[in-house]
Amino acid sequence: MRSVVLLLLGVHLVNAATHTLQYFYTATTGITNFPRFVDVGMLNGEAISVYDSTSQRKVPKQKWMEENLDQEYWDKYTELLKGTEQNFFNNIQVLMSRFNQTAGVHTYQEMYGCEWDDETEGITGFDEDGFDGEDFTAMDYKENRYISPVSQGLASVEKWNREGTLQRYKQYLSTICVEWLKKYLEYGKSSLQKKVSPQVSLLQKDPSSPVMCHATGFYPRGVTITWMKNGQDHHEDVDLGELLPNEDGTFQKSSSLTVTPDEWKKNEFSCVVEHQGKSVTEDEIRSNKGDSVPIGIIVGALGAVALLIIIVVAGYKVYQKKKGFKPVNGSDDGSNSSART
Repeated sequence: MRSVVLLLLGVHLVNAATHTLQYFYTATTGITNFPRFVDVGMLNGEAISVYDSTSQRKVPKQKWMEENLDQEYWDKYTELLKGTEQNFFNNIQVLMSRFNQTAGVHTYQEMYGCEWDDETEGITGFDEDGFDGEDFTAMDYKENRYISPVSQGLASVEKWNREGTLQRYKQYLSTICVEWLKKYLEYGKSSLQKKVSPQVSLLQKDPSSPVMCHATGFYPRGVTITWMKNGQDHHEDVDLGELLPNEDGTFQKSSSLTVTPDEWKKNEFSCVVEHQGKSVTEDEIRSNKGDSVPIGIIVGALGAVALLIIIVVAGYKVYQKKKGFKPVNGSDDGSNSSART
């Protein structure tokens, strides 16, 4: 059975001065019991809205979105997304033809949005497409052009560059997109400015298993997890996990340390979690002395996470976007693969 690889187009993580508004469109074919189209809106890496072809409704994912935007807003963008859904389904058929495919499981994705620096007032935009988990096209905002790393995408980028799609999209990203970004930041400022310290635990399945340092319930997302051995920084045999969101809007992250039971006994190991200038030290973390905590606790917690963006990739392997995106030369007489709405 063929595996499904979906492309999670680059989520732009931000610092205190920069803010991003992004929309992720994902269309699929050949997958049963899964929406054929999903749209997720994200502000500073957090889901704020979602639409899927099953419910056919755009709905808020943050309380402040629901409180500040009336029903007319949700109805308007629901209707727009119904049209986008059909466009994306058509796009898959076009791309399948370009890649000489007639059946099977396929995905087509687009991520677009804008970034605004609230200190320098600098603005940039991004628009990236992927097909079957691989880069297909991307906007080079600074160079003022669309590019593609594959020959099948050249017809699209050449048409967009030639017919003015690029300029219209850049105009939207640098004006309307930024205006909405600032509105959302104002609507959600009380929630976005909250600060919650992490709860930290050392977890181990059995004496021969890696020891996991798990930090959860913190906000904002910036956190650093390090290990110490006998009071000194320790970097060997450490595996740092990914940042994941919790259902309540906070975040969690883990770091695992692999040591032998004998080494664990003979040395003093501790985990230090730093968040918003504060550190949770070994005095506040469950010690490695005494009974270990069953690893099932943390596995169960992760399984229960309502990772909103995962609605795009639920149940499937997430393809991490490759570095070094480069265009190719040549030409293609195929039709435009993307309908710009």
